[in-house]
Formats: sequence, C-alpha cells, structure tokens
Amino acid sequence: MKDLDIALPDPLNLIGGRWQPAASGKTLDMICPSDGAPFATIADSDATDIDAAVAAAREAFDGGAWSALTATERGRLLMALARLIDDHADRLARIEALDCGKPMKQARADMVATARYFEFYGGAADKLHGEVIPFLNGYAVTAEHEPHGVTAHIIPWNYPAQMFGRTVAPALAMGNATVVKPAEDACLTVLALAALAQEAGFPDGALNVVTGRGHVAGAALSSHPGIDFISFTGSPEVGVMIQTEAAKNFIGCTLELGGKSPQILFEDADLEKALPVLTGAIVQNGGQTCSAGSRVLVHRDIWETLTARLVERFGTLVASSHGADRDLGALISLKQKGRVEEFLRTAGAPLMAEGQVDPEAPKEGYYVAPRLYGPVDPADRLAQQEVFGPVLAAIPFEDEADAVRIANGTEFGLAAGIWTRDGGRQYRVAKALRCGQVFINGYGAGGGIELPFGGVRKSGHGREKGLMALLEFSRVKTIINHHG
Repeated sequence: MKDLDIALPDPLNLIGGRWQPAASGKTLDMICPSDGAPFATIADSDATDIDAAVAAAREAFDGGAWSALTATERGRLLMALARLIDDHADRLARIEALDCGKPMKQARADMVATARYFEFYGGAADKLHGEVIPFLNGYAVTAEHEPHGVTAHIIPWNYPAQMFGRTVAPALAMGNATVVKPAEDACLTVLALAALAQEAGFPDGALNVVTGRGHVAGAALSSHPGIDFISFTGSPEVGVMIQTEAAKNFIGCTLELGGKSPQILFEDADLEKALPVLTGAIVQNGGQTCSAGSRVLVHRDIWETLTARLVERFGTLVASSHGADRDLGALISLKQKGRVEEFLRTAGAPLMAEGQVDPEAPKEGYYVAPRLYGPVDPADRLAQQEVFGPVLAAIPFEDEADAVRIANGTEFGLAAGIWTRDGGRQYRVAKALRCGQVFINGYGAGGGIELPFGGVRKSGHGREKGLMALLEFSRVKTIINHHG
C-alpha cells in the first residue's frame, strides 16, 4: 500500500552543501497517516545542528558564492529548479501523498504549484526595482531593496512542498541565504526538493534544511541570534512564541496562523456553481488548510434549498488512503485525529450530514468522515475555533449587515468568499470584510502564486505570494549622495 518502490530521502540534514546526520546521531520515525505505520526516518536534530546550518548560511551570504551571484543568475537557478520539479513531479507527489496521507490528485496539484513558485520568483528575481527620490538641489537619492541576510523558514506539515516553494523561493530570489525547518510530521518532500536544488546548481549554504522536533530544532532556529528574519506558518499559539523570539533579536517576521474563513451565499447566488466549491473548500487536504472555507453563511431565503443540496453532497464524500485517490485522505496524525474528534463530541449544533470512511481503508489510519453541522450559532465553538478537519458549519443570516457581522465575528481574518450576482453588493461586502483575501463567486485560485496572501488579527501578519513576498524578504536602504 505504501508505494515503497519510490526512493525516499535519507535521514540526513543538508548543511553547507553536505548531507549529514544529526550531531547527536538520533533519528525520528516517519508515520504514514494512511495506515499509522512507520515507513522512514529523519534526523532528530537539535541546537547544535541549527548552529551549523546558520553558520553555513551566514558564510554563503557574507562573501560566499551565493552573495556573488547577480539577481539574474539567482533567477536562472530558481527556474532550473522549477524545471527539475516538473521533471520529478510524479515521484515528489508520491512522497508527499505517502508522507501526508493526502490523495494523489492533491499531491500532484501541490507539485504543479511548487514548481510554479520557483518559476514565478525566478522570473521576478531581477525585477524588484528601487526608486530615485527627488530631493534638494545637489543631492541624488535612491531607495534600494536589499536582502535581510539569513532567513529562517519554519514550515507546516499540511502542504510541505507548497510551503517550501511559497516561502523559500522569494527569499532566495531576493538573495537571502536560508535555513529551513520542516515539520517533523511530514518533511520528506522538502528533503527531496533540497536535493533537486543541489542538482540545479545552488551554491553551498544558500539552502540548508534541518529536520527535527518543533520544540527542539524549531525553537533553536527561531531564537537563534544569527537569524535576520523569520517566516512561520502554523498555530496562533506557536506564532506568539515565534514573534516573541523575533522581538528579542530585533528582527522581523511573517506569520500565517490559520483562519475560520466564511463563504457567504446571498439569495441570488448561483448554487450550481457554488455547491462543488463549498464542499471542495472544506474537504481539500482533509480540511487541514489554513484558508479552508469552514463556515458557510446562508441567506434565510435559500437556507432550506442550499442545505438540502449540501446534505446530498456530503452524503457522497469518502475518506480513504492516499492511493485510493478519493475525496480526502487521512488526517496527519493520531493526535490531530483526536483533536478533531473532540470537536465532534462536543459540537453544540445538529449534525445535518456525514460522509463515510472507505471500508477498504486501513483500520489503523487516521480517518475522519466529513461532517456538516447546522444551523450553527455564530457564537458556538464550531463557528469560532479552527477545527483543521473536514467539518463545515452552516450558519443562517438575515441580511447584508447580518452577514458581515457574522463573518467578522471571529478572532481570525484570513480569507472569505462572497456569492452574489449583485455587483454593488460584491464590492460593499468585500470592503467590509476584515480579512486578507476575498473571492467573489469562487473560492481558491489553484495555488494563487501571483496573488498576495496573508491575514489580519489572529490569522497573522505579513504577506506571502506575489511580488509583495519579495518586499517581505527585503529591507530598504536609502542612499543620499550630496554631490554639490
């Protein structure tokens, strides 16, 4: 079942261009979510390994081969890596599916997006221009974008390949040297991508990858005094810790911390178009997506019609092993499964519909059937907290003002969807929603590599994707030349 005919990465870190075990010699087992069994090992690294990786990155940035490259040359390396990802997409997808428990179709889509990140930022590397600022007579003033230096990237387990592309590609495009700490639950694709970066010709030390536990290796990286900027995606609780460590070292950070994103359906919504999107946005990756459309807000006039259609669709959804390629796979771990099931046990709203777990799926896998609850009180836990599982909360609303109030009524603010044919309402509601990204008559954008992405409030701060990511991974230097 595990497709173990594919070559898996060795349990080694990439530090300064060399593949090496953890200094302690310790390893961690990797568990396949589809059947709960170990299938590989990774290095169980600690502060010693992080020290070595940061030193290697610093050497590459401060006068090393990486710092000697022009922006155009960096871009060509990124483009070369994009081509290699395309060439190896099938193997990478199989590793990702095995490691994360996600269906193969999802893993294949992830590899398309990962390659696109390196392609996009490869093309953008030499196109972030500075500016000339008019000033006093006898002065020439420029404002130029420079890399931070050594950037830390702590990436999550839900989309390891995509998150590697999303944060590392713009950092490298700007000329930073990078240290990556992937999540211990799923990091094999990141190691495979790092090997491809070597094949593409990246200089030693430009990209370093250290695996291990978050509270050991991740904590050592986020607090390291040799880091100049941190990119973190994960829980709000850990985000607070990351931001605290960044503040201690007087450096910046971007935080993408999750959401409770609403999709709002007004009485004139195109239900045929909306229905597959509503279900897809909550079962994609088992609901383990920060921007998952986990709340559906429905106008009273179409409540009965829409929920009846949703009940029908949820009844057909099936969770199964990654190789079965059904609607969703297993959750990442037994711990995550238990967390989602605790939400279900304490749900304060009626269960409207439930999918099923494939009877052929391994019994030891971490499966949770998709569930639809409603009507859910906007103050209920299911409407307020991020479940990070295939659980959709349906909430009725009375009018436009009520919809906006409910949509904005959580601590999060990452993404939202609006379904209406009324052009004026589209813009009014989009402007009124407190979040970082709004979709109108759709949800999600196939990766949305070109589109700035990030949140407000408990969803974090800073922007990833698009050209704005280059701004996050750079700092501005103003040069004032008094030439007389």
